[in-house]
Amino acid sequence: MRFLTLAWLLGAASAFAGVSAVDSDGRRIELAGPAQRIVSLAPHVTEQLFAAGAGKKLVAVSEYSDYPEEARHLPQVASSGGVDLERVLALKPDLVVAWRLEATAAALARLEALGLPVFYSEPRRLAQIPDSIEALGQLAGTSDVAHSLAASLRSQLEALKAKYGSRRPVSVFYQISERPLMTLGGRQFVSDAIELCGGHNVFADSPVMAPQVNIEAVLAADPEAIITASAIPSDRSWQALWRRFPGMRAVRANNLYAVPMNEMHRHGPRAIGATALLCGYIDEARLKAASPR
Repeated sequence: MRFLTLAWLLGAASAFAGVSAVDSDGRRIELAGPAQRIVSLAPHVTEQLFAAGAGKKLVAVSEYSDYPEEARHLPQVASSGGVDLERVLALKPDLVVAWRLEATAAALARLEALGLPVFYSEPRRLAQIPDSIEALGQLAGTSDVAHSLAASLRSQLEALKAKYGSRRPVSVFYQISERPLMTLGGRQFVSDAIELCGGHNVFADSPVMAPQVNIEAVLAADPEAIITASAIPSDRSWQALWRRFPGMRAVRANNLYAVPMNEMHRHGPRAIGATALLCGYIDEARLKAASPR
């Protein structure tokens, strides 16, 4: 009987023990116990929380939190334009997970000033995605699920690096919009994905995260492949812009590819699968250049 009582006390102590994790800002977020009421203020955060096994603990999400399907049914309390502080506070969350934007920075600072724990999930490199999922699992008390997935994602990244990382570099123009024509600089995790695949982002040196460029600059770079992010990758209408320039290497070799936008641009586990697709396209361009004509 004494043994059973001791075992129960130890179990209870473990259940209510404090938890902590380090966020993207390098701050250690500490909770008295695993979070039970979590608010997500970014779509990729919602994906990460579900992936970490904490989906049932979510009480509200941000606009565009549409994956997985269960996320669509949760109340939305934020958008890229701001955070509804009153609604967030009314939900009495014990953890808020956010992506800091200029439009939301003041609201997030206010939440912190009111004593709410705010964890920032802002991965800049692919390897930070499993780190973030693991950290969220620690805070939500779902470490077993989160650790297992994080280990699998790291293994997938290592396999991609081993397969493509040492192959001949392929110059890539990565297009995120046509009007205006925009790309991504090197301080972004999609650029990191291109590098992992043995590619080279022709605008990697840009100090801007998402620079606007002109067609002349792309023509001057003359990339071997042009890859765009699209909500409908099978729609090839975007290629019309580039087919006006048949002398470009990418156009001449028909190296015009599209990857799924949400999977590739959101910092969730699906980005790893999208990276595998990206690697396949870059390698196809590489093999075309190596094949005799």
